[in-house]
Amino acid sequence: MISPTPSRPVPPAVYILATGVFAMVTSEFTVAGLMPQLAEGLGTGIEQIGYLVTVFAAAMAVGGPVLTVALLRVAPKTALMLVFALFLVGNLVAALATGYPMMVTARVVGGAASQAFFGIAVSLGVRLVDERARGRAVAVVMNGLMLGTLLGLPLATFVGDRFGWRSAFWAISLITVAAAALTLRGVRNPPAPTDLQSRSGTGSDLAVLRRPQFLLALVSSTFIIGATFSVFSFLTPILTEVTGFSPGVVPVLLLVYGAATLTGNIVVGRLADRRTVSTLLLGTGLNVLFLTGFALFADVPPLALAFMVGIGLVGVTMNPAMAVRVQRAGSTAPLVNTVHGSFITLGVMIGSAAGSALVPQHGLRAPVVLGIGLAALAVLAILPALTSPYLRHGNAVRADESVPPGA
Repeated sequence: MISPTPSRPVPPAVYILATGVFAMVTSEFTVAGLMPQLAEGLGTGIEQIGYLVTVFAAAMAVGGPVLTVALLRVAPKTALMLVFALFLVGNLVAALATGYPMMVTARVVGGAASQAFFGIAVSLGVRLVDERARGRAVAVVMNGLMLGTLLGLPLATFVGDRFGWRSAFWAISLITVAAAALTLRGVRNPPAPTDLQSRSGTGSDLAVLRRPQFLLALVSSTFIIGATFSVFSFLTPILTEVTGFSPGVVPVLLLVYGAATLTGNIVVGRLADRRTVSTLLLGTGLNVLFLTGFALFADVPPLALAFMVGIGLVGVTMNPAMAVRVQRAGSTAPLVNTVHGSFITLGVMIGSAAGSALVPQHGLRAPVVLGIGLAALAVLAILPALTSPYLRHGNAVRADESVPPGA
């Protein structure tokens, strides 16, 4: 029987970590919002600018863990400041780019720094709270991601469109400096971990990567995010060409979608600690239903809007529960969280790339059908967690325990 868990406040330092995530996410999506301006300014085509999105994602997936390994022996706060500095360099190079190769370099640097920041920030955030409030801490840190999508992208797009694309990267640089200053002032290094769940070392972290439950957790996260982004990547053309909304209404609808993701993230963060697996199963199962409804009724505006909101509530918002599952099956170390982030990025790439390949032959509903399949696979990858007592009951690991290697 699970004893009631009193509510524990999340310290201000965890909210400060979210400001860094906000800066990273805003930079990640800025290229997508300024494609025509970048193509003209860099003297290249839209398709080449599209590759800048892929380059950033690939740098996150590969460069993020490499950078995290290089910083394993550095205190978390110091590691964050170094990553801030590297990320700032990437944005400054982007703002000063005189050609396409220079912009590619900027995106590689920014992508690697971004993923490393996510991993270190999540790891630090969960170490600043009680072990039974880790899901809430992850949700707070990930609010930076939700707000970056909801507010950061429109802001950067507005600034870039009004004052030129370089101004968008200058603005992100200023946001980065502000977030770094807040972190320097308001975030402290946590006490040295005494439990095996939080200790970090290259050897121990790599050993975690071989645990079956940990690998299944990574796979399920990839499919959950892949399912969501197979739809999100094509939401605008679906809403205009299939549903029939006017282009002028779409930004408002995207704000509604963003508000749904913010709400869902908060709710899942509250549930993730004590009901980790059931939250994942219920949320992902609902996503299968909402995706199915969206695929069937995308041409009926009221129903399409309702199912779109549903997808927003239970899609990417599974992040806190996904993170708690990974941490309990593995550890809370920065490398583990960064590798998890890389698999999430892989899901983004699979959803968007496979969806793009399906559209020419099968139309705009095809990515939604792909999302249904990926969400169903995610459910299958979550089910084995029911056999793990650490995951099934949502028990936090005590300071004198570690998850068994086969768990």
